[in-house]
Amino acid sequence: MSEPASISTGIASRYASAMFDLSRETGALATLESDVDALDAALRESADLRDLISSPLYSREEQGAAISAVVAKMGLSQSFANLMSLMASKRRLFVLPQLVTTLRGMIASEKGEVTAEVSSAKALTKTQTEKLAKTLSASAGKTVKIIAAVDESLIGGLVVKIGSQMIDTSIRAKLMALQNTMKEVG
Repeated sequence: MSEPASISTGIASRYASAMFDLSRETGALATLESDVDALDAALRESADLRDLISSPLYSREEQGAAISAVVAKMGLSQSFANLMSLMASKRRLFVLPQLVTTLRGMIASEKGEVTAEVSSAKALTKTQTEKLAKTLSASAGKTVKIIAAVDESLIGGLVVKIGSQMIDTSIRAKLMALQNTMKEVG
């Protein structure tokens, strides 16, 4: 792991631990989970938000004002809004992606679940998602929460990541394996 990545993860872990402990003590884990889901969706969908949190061109005040507006528009809880405001004032918004990941892991652990990141060539239907979750739950021995993403470069099939385990059944991977085999022969 590179040094900047480990520093970001360390910073995110401290904020995540504080937020998680506060939410658990106040019985607001469900609210925290919905806040994390909303923030994750916003980070994935908005290039402007990703630019805001990572660009050094914005001042503390600009980041603080922008993040306050985003939080208000998204309707996030007051405690999560306070966390985001504090992070903006400390110039720590760049760790939001790691914060989301860490909080997801803590919430899943508390609920006895495992999070699976699933990439597919086209969006999975609700039935497909439920069937996949059931199959993964049987093999993992825990309830599996699926975070689905679409990656058209896969051509077909799925890439499933559960913790440090990855299952790649995509056509892209099969074609690359075939290409490597052909290079070895020729």
